[in-house]
Amino acid sequence: MLYWLLKYVLLGPLLKLIFRPRVEGLHHVPATGPVILASNHLSFFDSIFIPLIVSRRVTFVAKAEYFTGKGIKGRLMKMFFVGTGTIPVDRSGGQAARAALDTQLRVLRAQGVAGIYPEGTRSPDGRLYRGKTGVARLALESGAVVVPVAMLNADELQPPGRLLPRVGQVRVRFGAPLDFARYAGLAGDRFVERAVTDEVMYELMELSGREYVDIYAQKLKTPVAA
Repeated sequence: MLYWLLKYVLLGPLLKLIFRPRVEGLHHVPATGPVILASNHLSFFDSIFIPLIVSRRVTFVAKAEYFTGKGIKGRLMKMFFVGTGTIPVDRSGGQAARAALDTQLRVLRAQGVAGIYPEGTRSPDGRLYRGKTGVARLALESGAVVVPVAMLNADELQPPGRLLPRVGQVRVRFGAPLDFARYAGLAGDRFVERAVTDEVMYELMELSGREYVDIYAQKLKTPVAA
């Protein structure tokens, strides 16, 4: 219930008024059936505006730290993510990360919409980085189509480290659905999962116009922060 209250009453109308989302290709999101929305990740804004724009409920995963913050800001952030049905994920990997994927798989098997950032973390410099194969595993195990979503300027409105966003028009572009039915039954094959992931990342590169870098973004986070 809180999800819909936030979207249509408490938060959504105000955000749309302030940031005036400009959306291209929204018709590519199927009205029914399991769908994976695979987006590049530029800003905290991404997890707000994709669910706000898409009429169907979207379930994202987010780093576990968003649910454990201290003080008023930490409590408000936790309330927001819990209320919007976001799934915490331990990015240290292993079984914790698999548990988050399993939860999204249940969403897809219930004919829902799962949102995922294939890069696994926010881009440190706006470029598009190598995708992790979780998006492929979800697609192959669920049979869901993958709709690529390009956030075009969220990093300009809220750059990393900036608490309050700049006022401006949010621009989002949806691409045509990608159907990987030709790989049915091949979930777990690392070569197939890499091929599927790379196809998704190629579409994101084309949609976003961002430079692609064939390394994981997390490897650059520490040097960039330093």
